[in-house]
Amino acid sequence: MIKRELASKLETLSRQYPVVTVTGPRQSGKTTLVKAVFPEWTYVSLEEPDIREYALSDPRGFIEAYPEGVILDEIQRAPDLFSYIQTHVDNKNKEGVYILTGSFNFGLMEGISQSLAGRVAVLELLPLAYSEMVQSEIAPGSIEELMFTGGYPRIYDRSLTPQQWYGNYVTTYLERDVRQVKNVTDLSVFQRFLKMCAARSGQILNLSSLGDDCGITHNTAKSWLSILEAGYIVYLLKPHYQNFNKRLIKSPKIYFYDSGLLSYLLGISDPEILRTHASRGHIFETWVVSELLKGRMNRGLRDNLYFWRDNQGHEIDCIVDQGDLLIPIEIKSGKTVSHDFFKGLRFWSRISGADAKQMVLVYAGSMDQTRKDGKVLSWKSFGITLPMGV
Repeated sequence: MIKRELASKLETLSRQYPVVTVTGPRQSGKTTLVKAVFPEWTYVSLEEPDIREYALSDPRGFIEAYPEGVILDEIQRAPDLFSYIQTHVDNKNKEGVYILTGSFNFGLMEGISQSLAGRVAVLELLPLAYSEMVQSEIAPGSIEELMFTGGYPRIYDRSLTPQQWYGNYVTTYLERDVRQVKNVTDLSVFQRFLKMCAARSGQILNLSSLGDDCGITHNTAKSWLSILEAGYIVYLLKPHYQNFNKRLIKSPKIYFYDSGLLSYLLGISDPEILRTHASRGHIFETWVVSELLKGRMNRGLRDNLYFWRDNQGHEIDCIVDQGDLLIPIEIKSGKTVSHDFFKGLRFWSRISGADAKQMVLVYAGSMDQTRKDGKVLSWKSFGITLPMGV
């Protein structure tokens, strides 16, 4: 099994809370993780029709049958259980009663917030981080292959063809998750919307333009985007609020959580195409942002990522807000460091007074450097070190 960095945090929280929930996109490895961390616990999948019918028709009997030391997989399939779990763990008054997993975030988080607040710790498991691939000796050799293949564990476990796997993944996502949403009546239009989102990954979100390109209204585009967010397909990077006396862009930037899925939706059929593809820069930026997110989530932390851009076009691709320190990160997909790469960092240093030691440039080359305008990290060094340091 590929060792997951979230395992230690999951084990720790199970000793502190009666319920721990592991959520994330489908096929990110949630079930494999919880089974590996708790091999002696009873595993119950609510995907199985008879088990789900039991939980829905007789929740009290179901709870009595599985009183503690239980993994309840795909808990969002039986949302009525949350209230009964609340009463049960309150009566038990002990830690480590249930581990819950779930993929589609709408029903799951609603049930948690309404019934289990204060009793549950929530962890998010994204696809494999680069550091996990390196540790398991499965990491692709080039940045192009890594961006193309993405991070879903099954591709690596079974040596599957990324294009075929992502094709099946999108079909399953549309048929199982999106079809359940009442305001999605035409899956083909929603699939077009998904691809239009892919074409905008790494860019400022313009809902009106996105809706116009898909033939849907602004409000529908906003609603459908929330579906993609809930399913851990896309992530919205918020603008940082600190203005330094400049007028700021207030719209978020849109990213995909996985560069492999993004590459598939953009129609990229071979990693070599990514060497010269028009979207190379946006895909590389997507990979960097997703690695930073994984570094936080794998330690059970909420994201602290932003971007900064004023109305004159000055921009920092990503800012890590550590409370007392802002770490600006510039992201460049070129393999040779250029003087122009530091333009944004130099501007940021002038207006914020940031020290060069606190500024980072991540690029697609192979050599780390220390420049007067900031620390330069190759994609490999970044993937192994920086995400765990922010």
